[in-house]
Amino acid sequence: MRKKRILLLSEGFGTGHTQAATALSVGIKQLAPDVQARVIELGRFLNPTVGPLIFAAYRKTVSSQPKLVGMLYRKKYKKSLNRLTQLALHRIFYTQASNVVNQLRPDAIVCTHPFPNIVVSRLKRAGLDIPLYTLITDYDAHGTWLDPAVDTYLVSAEEVRTKLLNRGVAPERILVSGIPVHPKFWNNLSSKDARAQLGLQHLPTVMIMGGGWGLSMDDEYLTYMTKWRDHIQLLFCMGSNQKMIQRMKQDPNFQHPNIHIYGYTHEISTIMDASDLLVTKPGGMTCTEGMMKGIPMLFYSPLPGQEEENCDYFIDRGYGERLTDKMTMKKWLDQLTEEPDVISELRQTRQLSKDELIRCPREVLSLLQLEEA
Repeated sequence: MRKKRILLLSEGFGTGHTQAATALSVGIKQLAPDVQARVIELGRFLNPTVGPLIFAAYRKTVSSQPKLVGMLYRKKYKKSLNRLTQLALHRIFYTQASNVVNQLRPDAIVCTHPFPNIVVSRLKRAGLDIPLYTLITDYDAHGTWLDPAVDTYLVSAEEVRTKLLNRGVAPERILVSGIPVHPKFWNNLSSKDARAQLGLQHLPTVMIMGGGWGLSMDDEYLTYMTKWRDHIQLLFCMGSNQKMIQRMKQDPNFQHPNIHIYGYTHEISTIMDASDLLVTKPGGMTCTEGMMKGIPMLFYSPLPGQEEENCDYFIDRGYGERLTDKMTMKKWLDQLTEEPDVISELRQTRQLSKDELIRCPREVLSLLQLEEA
């Protein structure tokens, strides 16, 4: 009997969409080793020359003109992409998408970005008879995710389910699955063990994360944090931002035994376990991982649009606070220095159960069984 196959399609606009697809893929394999799951960034795969250029242009726009990104997000908030844009996407990037699907012959397709979701939806309207599951990777529901051809939406929270219901999506087409995290996050280490594994001191520890692209907060904030370096370990995770990494390593303010600067790393789960506080941009994946660990979060520079929605969601539920000025940072760092046990106890009450951590891959596997039945 042929093994079940799942094709997970993402895009390279940010790192969170592909991280979610990869986490779901690995989680599915962990729960059901006989199921084959493959992740493809469709635009990069089908058009390796033009695709990376467009993703690089998007990254530059996000870095230099965030207000423009936010304006476009809000302008199209309740709308799907118009037919002309959908057709352009289909012809520029995805004219070979049907060949990929026919070659791989998946039993289901999961899309973690709106663009491949649009293309597969068009293929379904043209006769493709494969279930399409759409995983919304933020704590909001932008109109570009919506399409009548989607069989099931997998959403992060009840609030997103409500937004889809208000847009006319039938309740039986929505599952609250949470955003998947890599199985590395399914188990927690004690802070003592995590610090020992990373070669760190057993001191109050702050993790500062800029996302996979390493987009960082203002230099003024970064330097301000180093004032606590004699009493607090500072772990700067700067992703692929090599320019920032080199600049920090050459700055005397960051040359201290309690300051550690990381580039792109696969040890995020362990670093979170070692930390008492996470300072981060409010991307959907990072916030979800922080929530899984129960770690308090300070959110800086949310991108207008989905990151603002993510930020509001987690603040409303008591998982963090927005970093608006130095006094907010000072309050948290002083508390870590003077009352570390208070934050440690807060964390222990927030960590999620194993059932909640594996919910998304389990829901996808359940859908596959239903399709087979």
